[in-house]
Amino acid sequence: MRRWLLHVDLDQFQAAVEYRRHPELRGLPVIVGGNGDPSEPRKVVTCASYPARAFGVRAGMALRSAQRKCPEGVFLPLDMPTYEEASDEVMAVLRTFPGRVEVWGWDEAFLAADTDDPEHLATEIRGAIARLDLTCAIGIGDNKLTAKLATGFAKSSGKSSAEPADAAAATAGMFRLTAANWTEVMAHRPTDALWGVGGRIAARLAGLGIETVGDLMAADRHRLAAELGPNTGPYLWVLGHGKGDTEVTTEPRVPVGRSKSETFAHDLTERADIDTQVARLAREVAEEMAEAGRISTRVSVTVRSNTFFTRSKQRKLPEPTTDVAVIVEAALRVVDRFELDRPVRLLGVRLELLPE
Repeated sequence: MRRWLLHVDLDQFQAAVEYRRHPELRGLPVIVGGNGDPSEPRKVVTCASYPARAFGVRAGMALRSAQRKCPEGVFLPLDMPTYEEASDEVMAVLRTFPGRVEVWGWDEAFLAADTDDPEHLATEIRGAIARLDLTCAIGIGDNKLTAKLATGFAKSSGKSSAEPADAAAATAGMFRLTAANWTEVMAHRPTDALWGVGGRIAARLAGLGIETVGDLMAADRHRLAAELGPNTGPYLWVLGHGKGDTEVTTEPRVPVGRSKSETFAHDLTERADIDTQVARLAREVAEEMAEAGRISTRVSVTVRSNTFFTRSKQRKLPEPTTDVAVIVEAALRVVDRFELDRPVRLLGVRLELLPE
């Protein structure tokens, strides 16, 4: 039997959980975010249901903008405990299947399994999740990169925009992408279609005449290293050939840092108000980490002005500590290094932690 990587991605997860507990909302454009009040300033959409997306609503959009695009939308508050509980249900189901499960977030995970028929396994997984009254798409690959990309095609299979290069690879809610069909499916696509290649890197590649994944496959590794760096260049060449990590770990990720930020309903203009909010954020995250037994080594503060100009500065703590007062004092010292010459829209505090 062959080792396969399956990427399981839950559909419209937060909205789907809301549909599950409010069946009367099914088919309606549900929009989750903030306190569920679209008139509340500076709150954003965290999940838009498929009916809401048809109106142009997207995650990250201001709730007010979402309401303008979708006046009949049903706005619901973000309910993290409920979503976490639903996610735990799904991951528990995934662990009942043969293989190793690596959780990547509330709504996605990788499953490594030895099987002769990965589509059959994917069908069984989709059926099990359906019994939780949720749905998912599954990408099937020979590594994490191909499995993750395959999920995108799985989500669009059956739609006119899917244009799967290999119709046999696509069935409803599933898609297989491996070395066997990599060139056929991916070569004509832009480089930012690759997982991990954003607009900035794609622009740099375009500057070298590398517009598509096929161009990247044909590029000279040494030139890429010279132009983009000895690590980034060869890494991009490997991505272009559809190679990726095959290791799946069942150990939960231990965070190397923890942060807390807040966008304020009204801009902060007084230094005393800024200090008060930074101290509060630092105290909250420091107390949370101290309670978890995590030791902080560095504190950073982020300031975003009303012009959306964002800066971060940091300070190493005198010594690793769980002392909340020391951390708060350090955060306030970091604030002293900012030129607070514009109204402040957002503040954030992040702690770097000793590894466990």
